[in-house]
Amino acid sequence: MIRKLRKKFIAISMLSLFAVLFFIISTSTALSYYQLIQEADDTLKTLQENNGAFPKGTHLFRSPELPFESRYFSVQLTNQGNLIAADTNQIAAIDRNTAISYAENILASDKVQGFVGTYRYAVQDLAEGKRIIFLDCSRSFYHFQNFFITSLVIATLGMAAVLILIILFSKRIVQPVAESYEKQKRFITDAGHEIKTPLAIIRADADVLEMDLENNEWISDIKEQTRKLTDLTNDLISLSRMDEEQLPQQLSNFSLSQLAEESVHSFQAMAVSQKKNFQVQIAPNLTLHGDPKMLARLLSILLDNALKYCPAQGEIDFMLTRHGKSARLELTNSATNIQSSELPHLFDRFYRTDQSRNSQTGGYGIGLSIANSIVMAHKGKISASTKDGNSLTMTVTLPLL
Repeated sequence: MIRKLRKKFIAISMLSLFAVLFFIISTSTALSYYQLIQEADDTLKTLQENNGAFPKGTHLFRSPELPFESRYFSVQLTNQGNLIAADTNQIAAIDRNTAISYAENILASDKVQGFVGTYRYAVQDLAEGKRIIFLDCSRSFYHFQNFFITSLVIATLGMAAVLILIILFSKRIVQPVAESYEKQKRFITDAGHEIKTPLAIIRADADVLEMDLENNEWISDIKEQTRKLTDLTNDLISLSRMDEEQLPQQLSNFSLSQLAEESVHSFQAMAVSQKKNFQVQIAPNLTLHGDPKMLARLLSILLDNALKYCPAQGEIDFMLTRHGKSARLELTNSATNIQSSELPHLFDRFYRTDQSRNSQTGGYGIGLSIANSIVMAHKGKISASTKDGNSLTMTVTLPLL
C-alpha cells in the first residue's frame, strides 16, 4: 500500500508538472507563431500599398533595416491568369518561372492569403487583374523552430530533474503515513493474536459446559459468536499480512482448472439444498504459478459470496476460460437492486450493501477485500459489474504460466 501511495504521488506530481509545462509551451508557441504571421502580414500590407516595393524613408518602418532584410517577389496576372509582370529582383532563391507557377496555383485556388512553403503571400486586386506578393519567412521560421525545440529540450530536462528529486524526496514525504500504517498493521496483528487466546478459552469452556448441559441454546449461541469472532480475527490478520502485495512464499505450478473443479464441487451441494441453479463451465489445462492455498481461498470467498447473496430459485454461473495469456473467471449470480454506484466500493474493507446487513447473510464486508489482496498478490485484476441491476458479475484475470 505504501509503495502504491508513493507511486501515485510521483505520478500525480509529474502529470501536474507536465500539464503546466504543456500549457506554457503551447501558449508561448502559439503566440510566437501569431506574431510571426502578424509581422509578415504587416510587411505585405506595406508592399501592397506601394505597388510591390518598399517606400523611401526609414521612419515608415518598425525597423530601419526592414527593406534591406526582407526578401520578396511579386507576380501580376490578369483575372484569366495571363501574365502581366513578374518581379524577382529582390530574391535569389526564386526564379521567374517558379514565381509565375506559384502565382498561377494561388489564383486557381481562390485564396487571398496563406503560405507556399516558407513564403507568406497576399493577393491584391487591381483594375487590370491581380498582384500576388510573396514574402520570404524562412528566417522567422528558423527562429520559431529553434525556440520550440529549445523549449521542449528545457522542459524535458526540467521534468527529468524534477522526477529525480521527487523520487528522492517522496520516501521522506510519505514516511509519516508509512509509520502510521505500520503501527496500524502491527496493532491489528498483535491484537489479533492476543484476542485468539481468550476466544480459544471461551470456546473450550463452552465445550465443557455443553457436555454437562446438552442442547442448551445459550451455549450454542456463545460457540457460534466465538466462531465468528475467530474468523474475523483471522481475516484481519490475513489482510494485514497481504497489504504490501508481496507474493506468498509457497509458490508452485499447479492446475487452476482442477482447483476450480474441487472448489465448485463443495458448493454445488449447498446450491441444490438452497434451491439455486448452479451452472459450471471450466476450461481444461489452465496452469498457474502461485500459491494454491491462497487461490483456493479466493475461489471459496467468491463462491460463498455468490451463494450467500443469490435469492432462492436464482441463477449462479461459474465460467473459467482462457483469455489470451490469462485465465479469466466470471462468476455471475442473481441479485436484487444492485446499484452501479456501489460497485467500486465492494472491495473496500467492511463495506456491505444495505441489503446484506441482516442476520441471514451475516458477514463483515471483509471477504472481497481479502479476495482483492490475493488477486493483486498474483499480479491479476478483479472487478465487479452488473448489466441490469438484477445480477452481479465478479471478473478475475490471472496470468497463466
